[in-house]
Amino acid sequence: MRRMVLNAALGRSARARRDPAEALAAWRGRVRETVTAADAEPDASDWAFADDLGFLLQCFAAVPDLTPLGWTVQLRSAQQRLENRLRVKWIHAHNPLVAAEPVERPVFVVGLPRAATTLAHRVLAAAPGHRGPLLWEMQRTGLGRDGAARAGVVRQVERQVAALRRLAPDYDAVHPLWADRPEESIAVMWRTYFPLSCAPLPDYRPWLDQADVTGDYRYLKQVLQVLQYGERPRRWILKFPGHVAHLDVIRQVFPDAVFVWMHRDPVAAVPSFCSLVERLTAVHCKEVDPVAIGRTWLPVLADSIDRGRKLRRSLPEDAVADVSYHRFTTYPHEFAPLLFERIGAEWTAADRNGLNSIVDDPYRETAHAYTLERFGLDKWEVEAAFGDYRQEVAAVR
Repeated sequence: MRRMVLNAALGRSARARRDPAEALAAWRGRVRETVTAADAEPDASDWAFADDLGFLLQCFAAVPDLTPLGWTVQLRSAQQRLENRLRVKWIHAHNPLVAAEPVERPVFVVGLPRAATTLAHRVLAAAPGHRGPLLWEMQRTGLGRDGAARAGVVRQVERQVAALRRLAPDYDAVHPLWADRPEESIAVMWRTYFPLSCAPLPDYRPWLDQADVTGDYRYLKQVLQVLQYGERPRRWILKFPGHVAHLDVIRQVFPDAVFVWMHRDPVAAVPSFCSLVERLTAVHCKEVDPVAIGRTWLPVLADSIDRGRKLRRSLPEDAVADVSYHRFTTYPHEFAPLLFERIGAEWTAADRNGLNSIVDDPYRETAHAYTLERFGLDKWEVEAAFGDYRQEVAAVR
């Protein structure tokens, strides 16, 4: 009911999205206003970034049953991302020492979504010598440098998160968000497959397949440099399952990066993720087609893993730590110390105590029911899409 009322209230302001050309024109007007307000000097990459966001908004505007709420969420997200990028650029331009900050041996948690990547991220980021970028830091990079200002920025982001909890409680139960906890790198990056989890965007994936994501990772590095400037050095722990398709680009931007590859049987991981997508799509679309979700995401996920498997062949053996979803989630106290050892980190009593609090956290992701059949898939189809990857998963120790 709350979602229906909000959609009705937003309907008038969201009318522009019904015409993709009109939506793009309106976005370009916003870009000009944002650039002026930011007192920044955009270069070609910044304008390309704004154009990419404009294309994405056009894709959403073309969705026939997109809700006013869904359009408003995407428009505000694009605005926030542009503002953040210009702010980061301004900080780098006015303090060259920020760009000199070394980002050493960052850890990227990758793999299939719903393969305990969040658990691994939290465990690794909680170590005293590690750090995961917090959601508010990635959405408001460079703000909140002192205590009072920080509290205000955190409250702003927490209000947004609270609104999502109210509007999509099912989604929050499966992937809870917190303003002041480490979150996925997609809070910074945008040339990812994440938008496909919000609505059917037939023109977006072909565009994404041809996109050069190098600039996204360079921007990610710039954000990390801003966040760590003036702080004691700590090792960054980053997470987004889709990073697995860009191991080569990541090593180009972060030459000493290490990957923690979480492995789970795709027969279980795929429907679990589709179930999450179904919940998020319900926020954006009046009608949700579970079968269409399955048909969209099976090839996306299979291609991502296939690309990652090919790319890792050119990496040093010690650049990738393979972790079994089932072993890590069933025996975290046994396998967490081994994971630390594999990435060259020390396991301490503080880490052991931190693991206890994470495992016992009542706000962890909750179990939810899902089946392949709901998404128009069957076991044999998933096995065929992933080839011999299931055998690789079973062999991980």
